[in-house]
Amino acid sequence: LLMELKDGTVTIEMKPQVAPNHVTRIKKLIREGFYDGLTFHRVIAGFMAQTGDPKGNGTGGSGQNINAEFNNERHVRGTLSMARASDPNSADSQFFICFGDAPHLNGQYTVWGQVIDGMEFVDSIKKGEGNNGSIIGEPDKIITIKVKADL
Repeated sequence: LLMELKDGTVTIEMKPQVAPNHVTRIKKLIREGFYDGLTFHRVIAGFMAQTGDPKGNGTGGSGQNINAEFNNERHVRGTLSMARASDPNSADSQFFICFGDAPHLNGQYTVWGQVIDGMEFVDSIKKGEGNNGSIIGEPDKIITIKVKADL
Protein backbone atom coordinates (compact mmCIF):
# COMPACT_ATOMS: atom_id res chain seq x y z
CA LEU A 1 0.00 0.00 0.00
CA LEU A 2 1.03 3.59 -0.55
CA MET A 3 -0.40 6.02 2.01
CA GLU A 4 0.06 9.72 1.29
CA LEU A 5 0.44 11.87 4.41
CA LYS A 6 1.12 15.61 4.69
CA ASP A 7 4.90 15.06 4.91
CA GLY A 8 5.34 12.20 2.44
CA THR A 9 4.45 8.71 1.28
CA VAL A 10 4.36 5.70 3.60
CA THR A 11 4.87 2.24 2.07
CA ILE A 12 2.95 -0.53 3.83
CA GLU A 13 3.39 -4.25 3.31
CA MET A 14 0.15 -6.16 3.90
CA LYS A 15 0.15 -9.57 5.64
CA PRO A 16 -2.48 -11.73 3.93
CA GLN A 17 -0.77 -14.86 5.23
CA VAL A 18 -1.85 -14.06 8.82
CA ALA A 19 -4.97 -11.92 8.30
CA PRO A 20 -6.47 -12.80 4.88
CA ASN A 21 -9.99 -11.55 5.60
CA HIS A 22 -8.75 -8.23 6.98
CA VAL A 23 -6.41 -7.67 4.03
CA THR A 24 -9.24 -8.44 1.56
CA ARG A 25 -11.66 -6.08 3.35
CA ILE A 26 -9.13 -3.25 3.71
CA LYS A 27 -8.16 -3.50 0.03
CA LYS A 28 -11.86 -3.30 -0.91
CA LEU A 29 -12.35 -0.18 1.26
CA ILE A 30 -9.16 1.40 -0.17
CA ARG A 31 -10.32 0.76 -3.73
CA GLU A 32 -13.66 2.43 -2.89
CA GLY A 33 -11.74 5.50 -1.62
CA PHE A 34 -13.10 4.96 1.90
CA TYR A 35 -9.93 6.06 3.72
CA ASP A 36 -9.09 9.09 1.56
CA GLY A 37 -9.38 12.25 3.65
CA LEU A 38 -10.05 10.47 6.96
CA THR A 39 -8.37 11.89 10.04
CA PHE A 40 -6.02 10.42 12.60
CA HIS A 41 -8.55 11.02 15.38
CA ARG A 42 -6.62 9.39 18.24
CA VAL A 43 -2.86 9.78 18.45
CA ILE A 44 -0.84 8.95 21.56
CA ALA A 45 2.86 9.92 21.47
CA GLY A 46 5.12 6.89 21.80
CA PHE A 47 2.17 4.50 21.36
CA MET A 48 0.06 4.74 18.21
CA ALA A 49 -1.94 6.76 15.65
CA GLN A 50 -5.52 5.62 14.96
CA THR A 51 -7.60 6.33 11.84
CA GLY A 52 -10.36 4.85 9.70
CA ASP A 53 -13.43 6.50 11.23
CA PRO A 54 -15.58 8.57 8.83
CA LYS A 55 -17.14 10.32 11.87
CA GLY A 56 -13.68 11.34 13.07
CA ASN A 57 -14.41 10.65 16.74
CA GLY A 58 -13.76 6.92 17.16
CA THR A 59 -17.40 5.79 16.98
CA GLY A 60 -17.78 5.25 13.23
CA GLY A 61 -16.83 2.70 10.64
CA SER A 62 -17.79 1.19 7.31
CA GLY A 63 -20.72 -0.64 8.86
CA GLN A 64 -19.30 -4.13 8.40
CA ASN A 65 -17.48 -5.97 11.18
CA ILE A 66 -14.67 -8.44 10.51
CA ASN A 67 -14.12 -11.48 12.72
CA ALA A 68 -10.81 -11.39 14.58
CA GLU A 69 -7.78 -13.02 13.00
CA PHE A 70 -5.46 -12.85 16.01
CA ASN A 71 -2.01 -14.04 15.01
CA ASN A 72 1.55 -14.36 16.24
CA GLU A 73 2.72 -11.12 14.62
CA ARG A 74 4.09 -8.71 17.21
CA HIS A 75 3.05 -5.10 17.76
CA VAL A 76 6.34 -3.33 17.04
CA ARG A 77 7.28 0.02 15.55
CA GLY A 78 5.42 0.40 12.24
CA THR A 79 2.86 -2.37 12.83
CA LEU A 80 -0.65 -1.82 11.44
CA SER A 81 -3.37 -3.46 13.50
CA MET A 82 -7.15 -3.27 13.76
CA ALA A 83 -8.89 -1.19 16.39
CA ARG A 84 -11.92 -2.81 18.01
CA ALA A 85 -14.35 -2.53 20.89
CA SER A 86 -14.40 -5.01 23.79
CA ASP A 87 -15.90 -7.69 21.50
CA PRO A 88 -12.94 -9.39 19.74
CA ASN A 89 -15.03 -9.60 16.54
CA SER A 90 -15.93 -5.90 16.45
CA ALA A 91 -13.17 -4.62 14.14
CA ASP A 92 -14.55 -2.65 11.18
CA SER A 93 -12.50 -0.04 9.31
CA GLN A 94 -10.48 1.60 12.09
CA PHE A 95 -6.83 0.71 12.40
CA PHE A 96 -3.75 2.01 14.15
CA ILE A 97 -0.05 2.30 13.40
CA CYS A 98 2.35 1.68 16.29
CA PHE A 99 5.01 4.33 16.97
CA GLY A 100 6.91 1.89 19.16
CA ASP A 101 6.75 -1.63 20.58
CA ALA A 102 3.43 -2.41 22.30
CA PRO A 103 3.77 -6.02 23.52
CA HIS A 104 0.62 -5.75 25.68
CA LEU A 105 -1.40 -5.72 22.41
CA ASN A 106 0.07 -8.96 21.06
CA GLY A 107 -2.60 -11.59 20.44
CA GLN A 108 -5.38 -9.13 21.35
CA TYR A 109 -5.68 -7.20 18.07
CA THR A 110 -5.41 -8.34 14.46
CA VAL A 111 -2.08 -7.34 12.89
CA TRP A 112 -2.45 -6.96 9.10
CA GLY A 113 0.45 -4.83 7.90
CA GLN A 114 3.85 -3.27 8.49
CA VAL A 115 5.37 0.05 7.44
CA ILE A 116 8.44 -0.76 5.33
CA ASP A 117 9.30 2.79 4.23
CA GLY A 118 8.35 6.32 5.31
CA MET A 119 7.93 5.68 9.04
CA GLU A 120 9.34 9.17 9.65
CA PHE A 121 6.16 10.55 8.05
CA VAL A 122 4.04 8.50 10.49
CA ASP A 123 6.17 9.86 13.34
CA SER A 124 5.22 13.42 12.36
CA ILE A 125 1.43 12.84 12.57
CA LYS A 126 -0.06 15.43 14.93
CA LYS A 127 -0.23 14.06 18.47
CA GLY A 128 -3.35 14.22 20.61
CA GLU A 129 -3.33 16.49 23.62
CA GLY A 130 -6.86 15.72 24.76
CA ASN A 131 -8.39 12.87 26.74
CA ASN A 132 -7.17 9.43 25.56
CA GLY A 133 -5.18 10.89 22.67
CA SER A 134 -7.95 13.00 21.16
CA ILE A 135 -6.79 15.78 18.86
CA ILE A 136 -7.20 19.42 19.81
CA GLY A 137 -7.61 21.59 16.74
CA GLU A 138 -7.17 20.26 13.21
CA PRO A 139 -6.11 16.60 13.04
CA ASP A 140 -3.82 15.20 10.35
CA LYS A 141 -5.44 13.21 7.55
CA ILE A 142 -4.78 10.35 5.16
CA ILE A 143 -4.60 12.34 1.92
CA THR A 144 -4.99 9.16 -0.11
CA ILE A 145 -4.17 5.47 0.16
CA LYS A 146 -3.76 3.15 -2.83
CA VAL A 147 -3.10 -0.52 -3.42
CA LYS A 148 0.31 -0.58 -5.13
CA ALA A 149 -0.80 -3.20 -7.69
CA ASP A 150 -3.52 -0.79 -8.88
CA LEU A 151 -1.10 2.04 -9.74
